Amino acid sequence: MMKVISPVKWAYGTRAIMNAKAEQRVKSHETILESAARLIRKRGISGARVADVMKGAGLTVGGFYAHFGSKEGLVDEALRRTGDELRARLFSRLDEKPEADRAEVVLKRYLSAAHRDAQTLGCPLPAVVGEIGTTAGEHRAVLAEQVEALGASLADYLPKGNGTPRRTLALGLVALMYGGLSLARALRGTELSDEVIRACRTLGAAAARGMAKT
Repeated sequence: MMKVISPVKWAYGTRAIMNAKAEQRVKSHETILESAARLIRKRGISGARVADVMKGAGLTVGGFYAHFGSKEGLVDEALRRTGDELRARLFSRLDEKPEADRAEVVLKRYLSAAHRDAQTLGCPLPAVVGEIGTTAGEHRAVLAEQVEALGASLADYLPKGNGTPRRTLALGLVALMYGGLSLARALRGTELSDEVIRACRTLGAAAARGMAKT
């Protein structure tokens, strides 16, 4: 006789299969994003080809469009993810530090030899800003969003003073941080690279302590 499966068991089994597929889809989506983030940091936007992203994720190219409508959509989401991760690291447990030192702690975390040498980790800006300014302008809105978010977070931790408005100073420090890291990476392997990091940290800390106002 043919075994009859009860409606309850059938429904339970169907849900289990659907849940497993949904979990696998989420896992694959995350793996693709992680692969894209690594390649974008290492090779820039043009160098992060879809085929290479999917290969790095251990998936076939044919599965890409089940997760993203275009490469542009993938790059935007990857930049948002890396930006969120960067800010989480930069501002982690910052409230435990003395108030006057918090901005300097952020500068030291960003402008460090470890961050400079982490080619596939950390801030994506050194790898993409040049392209966004020339050949990849479609990502300009996401870049502006990330600069605004980092600047706003940094402004909250600037010490009170009687000089430059906090937003102005925060955006200036973001530019100093990005520019200093970019130059230090380009000079990696030389003493000048280390000097650039130290000089930017010193200048940034002096500005934060002496120029901020509410």
